[in-house]
Amino acid sequence: MRKDIEISEVTGIEMAVVLEHNDTHNTEDWYVYLINNKNVDLDMAIIVSQGFSEKKTTTVFRKKIDKLEANSFVKVEMIHPDVFALNNRFQVSFFEGTQIFEKTFLFKENTIKEGSLRMISSLNKRGVLVK
Repeated sequence: MRKDIEISEVTGIEMAVVLEHNDTHNTEDWYVYLINNKNVDLDMAIIVSQGFSEKKTTTVFRKKIDKLEANSFVKVEMIHPDVFALNNRFQVSFFEGTQIFEKTFLFKENTIKEGSLRMISSLNKRGVLVK
């Protein structure tokens, strides 16, 4: 029954978009990170991302992460600057123990840019962070 479904608030999980050096191509590229600030591991994390506006929508991208250890982070995907003019949504579902959680992170249009970069202590990199 609906009244038996418990929807818990998700805390301790963040998404960041970071500009960093790509040694392979000797370029500066943008990457998306999922950050686990919890003291517990996350299992079977599924990330569904998509850029959108009133006139344009990108394809849906899906990524599975088997385990994200406590107080750690993982690089999810490279993101192209052409989509920064769009809203970029990342829906994250994961198990913490036997309970499933879901949280949506939204980088609003034109908020990912070099002028908005701030130090993200858990990554020790500069980027744009959404909690």
